[in-house]
Amino acid sequence: MNALGFFLLLLLTLTHSCASVTQVLFEAWCNEHGKTYSSEEEKQQRLKIFEDNYAFVTRHNDKMGNSSFSLSLNAFADLTHHEFRASYLGLAAAAPTDSGRRNVGEPRYVVRDVPASIDWRQKGSVTAVKDQGSCGACWAFSATGAIEGINKIVTGSLVSLSEQELIDCDQSYNEGCGGGLMDYAYQFVIENHGIDTEEDYPYRGQARACNKQLLKRHVVTIDGYTDVPTNNEKLLLQAVAAQPVSVGICGSERAFQFYSKGIFTGPCSTSLDHAVLIVGYGSEKGVDYWIVKNSWGRHWGMNGYIYMVRNSGNSQGLCGINMLASYPIKTRPNPPTPPPPGPVTCDLFSYCSTGETCCCTRRFLGICFSWKCCASNSAVCCKDRRHCCPSNYPVCDTKTNMCLKIMWDSSMDGGLSLNQGQMKGSPSFTEKFG
Repeated sequence: MNALGFFLLLLLTLTHSCASVTQVLFEAWCNEHGKTYSSEEEKQQRLKIFEDNYAFVTRHNDKMGNSSFSLSLNAFADLTHHEFRASYLGLAAAAPTDSGRRNVGEPRYVVRDVPASIDWRQKGSVTAVKDQGSCGACWAFSATGAIEGINKIVTGSLVSLSEQELIDCDQSYNEGCGGGLMDYAYQFVIENHGIDTEEDYPYRGQARACNKQLLKRHVVTIDGYTDVPTNNEKLLLQAVAAQPVSVGICGSERAFQFYSKGIFTGPCSTSLDHAVLIVGYGSEKGVDYWIVKNSWGRHWGMNGYIYMVRNSGNSQGLCGINMLASYPIKTRPNPPTPPPPGPVTCDLFSYCSTGETCCCTRRFLGICFSWKCCASNSAVCCKDRRHCCPSNYPVCDTKTNMCLKIMWDSSMDGGLSLNQGQMKGSPSFTEKFG
């Protein structure tokens, strides 16, 4: 064999070996994240995307000596960058200027002597990381996070609030899964005289009709909101020293998509397209950073968080983080806790108990003639009229006999068997799913 032939054989062997490695990695990744595909053709397409993302992540991590952060093949590794940008952002386009912004000025609860570091998580003022799924409602998660924070600071009680209420009911300016702004969400809560809890009005990952009954449950209130002046990192720091603060950023960069750990330094643009929550700040080896809570689940970044470089030398901040910051104001206690809702009415003659969901099992000409009760609040009634799924696993997959998470063939945490639920037809009758 001549030298050229040997080189071609070696190249073919290395190429085959590389393909085998990524194939094995892809299978392991699918198993870890519970990914399945509708056909072998789709699986092969996703494998090609995975290979491209693997190459991107590997190139970055191989240069870790020159970078303060690392990347990983997270749950977004089978998505093209275009697909990712189309599904997981959601900050509405708005000119980030002081013109037209509300109460722009020095933070109301200004902290003149700011501490060297602060982490509102350690003070019990931050709820668990949430997952918006493929609904572009980051604005709602950022807003509820800020309200949750100030409510804990003022009342001493940490209450997880309902993003779904904002998505369903805040329709004056915001557009549900189509995007929105935190200021409009604050204004909605003020005009509604409060917002309900996540437990009462759970997240569904898609816009639905506003639940007027739950809309009247004003569990947590705010008195107003303030916008931090654009591109003023000093005042933003003072605001974060007083409470968690909502901000807009550019979250569409490919490195942001696969962020794993460390202090993120970009590069990224200042075209704002994503909303997050600053919950603190600190320094490490002389590098200042913001502690930022995202809404892409705990499997992204550092258990759902990212450190973003602070004092970058750019007045707009890394990824535009200084450009669109705001926070709610709260000075008064919450109203008395409203009583729990009574029995759930299905029709004039049928009802379900509190905490259950009415599911129609027999319908004719659009009229339901038979009801059963799903033993779960705000459950999803499956189209086969035999099953239902809880709100945190709202996708009915009767072919695999599973309740799955939002918009995924299978969730990162696995699914729930349909047989785990119950549906009651009357007080004396109970039927297992399946």
